[in-house]
Amino acid sequence: MIMDNANGNSMVLGDVEVIRVIEWQGPFGPLTDLVPDAGERMWKDNGHWLAPDHVRAEDGRAVMALQTWVLRSGGTTVVVDTGVGNGRERPGAPLFHRREGDFLGAMARAGVDPQEVDYVVNTHVHADHVGWNTVEDAGEWVPAFPNARYLIPAADDHHFGPRGGYAKGAREDDRLIYEDSVAPVHRAGQAVLWEGSHRIDEHLTLEAAPGHTPGSSVLRLASGSDRAVFVGDLVHSPVQILAPSCNSCFCADPRQAAATRRQVLGRAAELRELVVPAHFGGGGAVEIHREGEGFGISRWAA
Repeated sequence: MIMDNANGNSMVLGDVEVIRVIEWQGPFGPLTDLVPDAGERMWKDNGHWLAPDHVRAEDGRAVMALQTWVLRSGGTTVVVDTGVGNGRERPGAPLFHRREGDFLGAMARAGVDPQEVDYVVNTHVHADHVGWNTVEDAGEWVPAFPNARYLIPAADDHHFGPRGGYAKGAREDDRLIYEDSVAPVHRAGQAVLWEGSHRIDEHLTLEAAPGHTPGSSVLRLASGSDRAVFVGDLVHSPVQILAPSCNSCFCADPRQAAATRRQVLGRAAELRELVVPAHFGGGGAVEIHREGEGFGISRWAA
């Protein structure tokens, strides 16, 4: 069931309410840069339905949403991914650099109080998934959700943290991301590192889905007859549903990412799981079916 709320929409899946909170939405970059494996032909063949929610027709720029999903499950409140955050030094990402937005206001309008959040799920440790892990207080970064346990994939914590040389020192942004958005959660004693799988409650389970990053994960929801899978950055654009071998430009291990994408989408098609990517515009979620070498769109969320 789909219903409106103050920020956009929410849906009820079994006994779990799913609330969508959008931090920002707009043109991100050329589709052919975001998903280079797809090429111009993919855009030309599918542009008529990708626009306007996923591609801007006039220039072929991908339309992306920076958003958070809030799940209310059996009295437990779970925040899935925390966007970019305010006041961050991100010299390698102009869209994220020193950003100032009203994310916490949007959360409040959606009826979410940071004090009530029990869990924060970071599907992986990238700038646009961990930023609101923390807020600035008296010149220090502190957890934005003071009573929550932060569920962070152990492989990403190692890779992007000091033990992994901040992703081997390839980008200064990786060190900055870890130090302002992850390390403070460790210092506060609120970080929970997991590997393999991690059950949150009877309806929600985290599972490893590596490739995009070493520790990328998905969150599965099963309640009554309803199923959903929150796939993080496994899928950036609907063209990756049609052609799951196509990776985004951000995938660290393209071969592993493609294999994981095919496996997760295959299960979603078989079990009729609603696929909920981190960055889709429009309805933000989609039902899929097998079609040829890839998958087809069955139905978009309203």
